[in-house]
Amino acid sequence: MTLKTTKLRDAISFALVGTIAGTGVAFAQETEQQEQATTLERIEVTGSRIKRADVETSQPVFSLSREDIAAQGLTSVGDVIQNITANGSTLNSTFNNGGNGETRVSLRNLGSNRTLVLVNGRRWVGGTGLGGAVDLNTIPTAAVERIEVLKDGASTIYGSDAIAGVVNVILRQNFDGAEANAYIGQFDKGDGTRQAYDFTIGTSSDRFAAMMGFGYVKEEPVMAGDRYISKEPLYRTGNAFGSGTSPNGRFALCPGGYNPSTRSCTGGQTNFNGGAGTFTYDGQGSAPRPFAIPGDIYNFAPENYLLTPQERRSVFANGSVDITDDVRFKSTITYNERISEQLLAAMPVTLGTAPGTGPQGQTVFISRNSVYNPFGQDVSRVNRRVTETGGRSFNQKVTTLAVDAGFEGTLTFGEKYYDWEAGYFRGENQANNTTLGLFSIPALREALGPSFRDAAGVARCGTPTNVIAGCVPLNLLGGVGGVTQEMLDYVTFVAHDEYNYTQKTYYANIGGELFNLPGGPLGFSFGLEHRTESGYDSPDALINSGNTTGNARTATAGAYSLDEAYLELAIPVLADVPFAKLLDFSVATRYSDYSNFGDTLNSKFGFRWKPIDDLLVRGNWTEGFRAPSIGELFAGQADSFPTLSDPCNVNNFPRQTPGGRARCLAEGVPAGGYVQDNPQIRITVGGNPNLLPEKAESTTLGFVYSPSWIEGLDVALDWWQIELEDAITTLGGTAIIQQCLDSGGTGPTCALYTRRADGNINTLLNTTTNIGGQEVEGYDLTVNYRLPETAWGKFSFTWDTTYLARQEFDIDGDGILGEDQLNVPAIGAPFDRNEGGNTVGEYGQNNNSWRIRSNLATRWEMGDFGATWNMRYFSGQDEDCQGLEDYGYGFLCTDTDRFIAIPTDNPANRNGVWDGDGVNGDFLNIRKASEHKIGATTYHDISGYWNAPWNAKITIGINNVFDKNPPVALNAFANSFDPQYEVPGRFMYLRYTQKF
Repeated sequence: MTLKTTKLRDAISFALVGTIAGTGVAFAQETEQQEQATTLERIEVTGSRIKRADVETSQPVFSLSREDIAAQGLTSVGDVIQNITANGSTLNSTFNNGGNGETRVSLRNLGSNRTLVLVNGRRWVGGTGLGGAVDLNTIPTAAVERIEVLKDGASTIYGSDAIAGVVNVILRQNFDGAEANAYIGQFDKGDGTRQAYDFTIGTSSDRFAAMMGFGYVKEEPVMAGDRYISKEPLYRTGNAFGSGTSPNGRFALCPGGYNPSTRSCTGGQTNFNGGAGTFTYDGQGSAPRPFAIPGDIYNFAPENYLLTPQERRSVFANGSVDITDDVRFKSTITYNERISEQLLAAMPVTLGTAPGTGPQGQTVFISRNSVYNPFGQDVSRVNRRVTETGGRSFNQKVTTLAVDAGFEGTLTFGEKYYDWEAGYFRGENQANNTTLGLFSIPALREALGPSFRDAAGVARCGTPTNVIAGCVPLNLLGGVGGVTQEMLDYVTFVAHDEYNYTQKTYYANIGGELFNLPGGPLGFSFGLEHRTESGYDSPDALINSGNTTGNARTATAGAYSLDEAYLELAIPVLADVPFAKLLDFSVATRYSDYSNFGDTLNSKFGFRWKPIDDLLVRGNWTEGFRAPSIGELFAGQADSFPTLSDPCNVNNFPRQTPGGRARCLAEGVPAGGYVQDNPQIRITVGGNPNLLPEKAESTTLGFVYSPSWIEGLDVALDWWQIELEDAITTLGGTAIIQQCLDSGGTGPTCALYTRRADGNINTLLNTTTNIGGQEVEGYDLTVNYRLPETAWGKFSFTWDTTYLARQEFDIDGDGILGEDQLNVPAIGAPFDRNEGGNTVGEYGQNNNSWRIRSNLATRWEMGDFGATWNMRYFSGQDEDCQGLEDYGYGFLCTDTDRFIAIPTDNPANRNGVWDGDGVNGDFLNIRKASEHKIGATTYHDISGYWNAPWNAKITIGINNVFDKNPPVALNAFANSFDPQYEVPGRFMYLRYTQKF
C-alpha cells in the first residue's frame, strides 16, 4: 500500500461501510461490484486496529449512514444513538430535574460510563459531570457521516470504559463541493420547536483535501404543565405527591425560644393555638390554621420543563496533505458550544427544625422580634416555597474544543508494506454554569432576625442601636406575594460554577502483514499510547461553604495519567477448503499502567468460520476494565435528594424482623415507625481516592447467514453475556440503613447515618466504593433485506432487535448473583431484601430493563422520490406498587392480589412455610407485593422526500405519527413516565438540502 491510493481507498471504503447491516455485513452486491471490491486495499473497522479487505469481524457491529440519521428527523446525534435497541436508560433532554443538558448512551443498560465513545476512532473527551461519561451533544451533528456501534467489549483494543460496547462517530471528510441544510420542526401542540442549519464546503485533489462546516441548532422547551401525564407529581393523584413546602408556608412555633447553637426548640414546638403540629398562614388577614394533608400540599409539577431547551453552535474542519508519496499530514478540529437550561419550581426554603434542612439552615429561624412575625414567638420550623422568584433556573454554557493532528504513512520492508500512524489528540470541555433562584443562608439569617421600623416606617434589619446596613427584612409569613423584589434582591444570589475536563493523548501504531499462513497473511497491529485526564468542579463560594438553600457541594479537582501498549493479531488458518471457506482467529492484549492504582492486563480471543459461502459463524471472548473517573475518585462532598423509603418509616417498620424493629427503636424511631412526610431525603455523596478499576468478561457467539438463493438478504443472530465485578457504585441510602438493621447495629454501614429525635434521617453518607457486580445476557437479531427493483420502485428493510434474557445483581459483594437493587421481585419468585433473581422486565426509578427493544426501518425509493417508515418497539415492564397501596392509592396498581415468599434464616421469624432443604432460606415469610404494569409501546415515524431538479432535496416527516402516549410509570422520577419514552404529541418537521 502507498498513500497515492488512499483517496480511492477511502472513497470506496465509505461506500462499503455505508452498506453495512446491523451486524457489519454488507448487502449483496452486483457481480461487477464484487469483483471490484476484491481489489480494494484494506480498511480499519470499529473493534479492530488491523486493516482488512472486508468489514466482517468476529464481533457484531451496527451502522447508521448519514441517510439513516437524517430519516429519524432528529437534531441531536445523542437522540439518534439513544434510539439504538442496545441502549438503556441514561441522560437526555427529557431529564429536567437532575439533568445538565447532556445526552449520553448506555449500551446494555450498564451505565453511560461503561460505554466508550470514539470520534473518528479516537477516544472522545469526557463530559463536565466528571463521571467519565461522554456528552454526545458535544459532537457537532452536522459533521457526522455515519455512526458505528460495536455491541461487544473492546478494552483490549481501546482501553478503559469499553465494557458494554463502543460507539464510534465518524465525521465527514474528503468532501468536494458545497452543501447547505435547513430544518424546522414542532409538536402538534405548538411547542418544542426545533431549528437546525448547517453549511459545508470542501475541496480535494490527488495530494490535498480540506473541508469546513458550520452548524446551528436551537431546541425550544415543552412545559410539564402542558401535557396531561406530567402536570401532576404523580398521574391521577392531583397534588397528593407534591411538596409539603407550599407557597403559603408550613410553620411551627417555639414558645420557649429557638436555640441555633443546639439547633433545637426549647420546650418543644407548637402550632398557632398551643397544640402540637404545623400550621399554614396566608398573611392576608385570615387566621392561621393547621397544615392539611393533602389539601395544602403544593403541586410543583406544572412549573417544570418537560423537555429542556438547548442552543448549539459548531465549527468543524479537517484537512490532509501528502508531504511525500509515503507520508501524509492530517488534522481534524471541532468546536462546539452548547447553551442549555433546566427549570424547576421555585426554591423550597427549609429552615430551623424543618425535615431535610442542612446544617447551616438549621441555625436559621424567624425571630419573634421580626416586624413580619405576628405571633410574638420564634418560628422554629420554616417551610416556604418562594414562588415570587419565578422558579430555579439552571443554565449551562459548555464549549468543547478537540484537535487531532498527526502523520500517517507506509514503510517498506522487502516487498511488504506497513501502515504507521503517530499523532496527538487534545479535547477539552469547559463549562460556566449559572443558577438563579437560590437563597443565601447568611442573608436569610439577617433578614429573618430581629427587625424594626424606622421613623419613616421603613423596615430595617437589626435593632435601632445596631442596624445591619443594606439588609432588607424578609416576610416569609405574608403568604403569596408577601416577598417583594427588594427582599429577593437581598436574600437571593446568582450562583456561578465552573467545570473543566481535559484529555490529552499521544499515540503511535504500526500494522501490516508479517508472513503467509494456509489461510492467508498474518496481520498485526501494535501501538503505544500515553494519556492524561484532568478535571475540576469549582462551585460558587456560597455553595462550597454550604451557605445556600440549594444543594451544597465542595470543590473537586484531580488528575491521573497512564501508559498503554497493545498488540492485535489476525491469524488466518484455512481458506477455500471443504467446510472451511474461511477460518481465522483474532487475539489481542493490552497493558495499561495507571498513575493512581497501578497496572492491568486484558486480553481477547475471537474466531470466524465459514463452513459454506453463505454462512459465517463467529465468536469472541474478551476481558474488560473501567478505571475510576475523576469524579468517582476526587469528588468533594455534595448534597443529593434521592427518593428514599426509610426502612424504619411507618409503612416499612412492620415488615422488619424483630431484630430490625428493635434497631429502629434503638435509633430513636417511635414505636411503629415514624411518618416520613418527604420521600426525598438529603444525603451526602462524594468520591473515594482509593477506588480500584472494575473488571469484566464479555462473550459473544453468533452467525451471519446471507443466502445466495435470496439476493439482498442478511440475517445475523448473536448471543452475548457480560459479567461485571468490583463495580464502582454507591450502596444507596435504603441499602445502607437496611444493612445496619440486619446487623443489629454492629455493621459498618451504621456509622454512615444519624437520626433526629423524631426518627427522621438527619445525615447519611453515601460515597463511591468497589462492591458487588452484575451479569447481563441476551441476544441481538438483525435482518436486512433489499428487494430486487420492481416497477413500484426499490424497497429495503432493516429489522434490529435486542432481547434481554437475564439481568442479575450482586449488590453487597458476597458473590451471590440474583440480587435486586430495585427491591422488585419477579412474579412469584422467592426473594429477600437482596436476593431478587432475574430483574428483566422489572422497572426501577428511571432504570428500564425491557426484555425486548426492536426497530424496523422500511425504505422506498423510486426515481426522485422516496419514503421511510420507522417503527420503534419497547416491551412492557412491571414495577413495585405496594408502597402506593400502603398510602391508599391502590387504584393505580394493576395487580393488588399478589403475594410473595421471603426467605429468612431465623426460625424465630417464621410465619410461613418450611422448605426443608437444609440451607439458607429454610424459613419463608409471606407478604403482599402489589405491582403495576407498564404497557408495551410502539412508535411510528414516517418521512418522504423529493430530489428537486435544481440539485436540492426536500423532506417532510412526522415522528410519532399515531400520537402514541408514553406508558405511565409510577416510580419514574419527576414525571409519571420514563424519560426514555417520547414526549406526548406528534412531531412534524421539514428539511431542505441544497448542493452546489
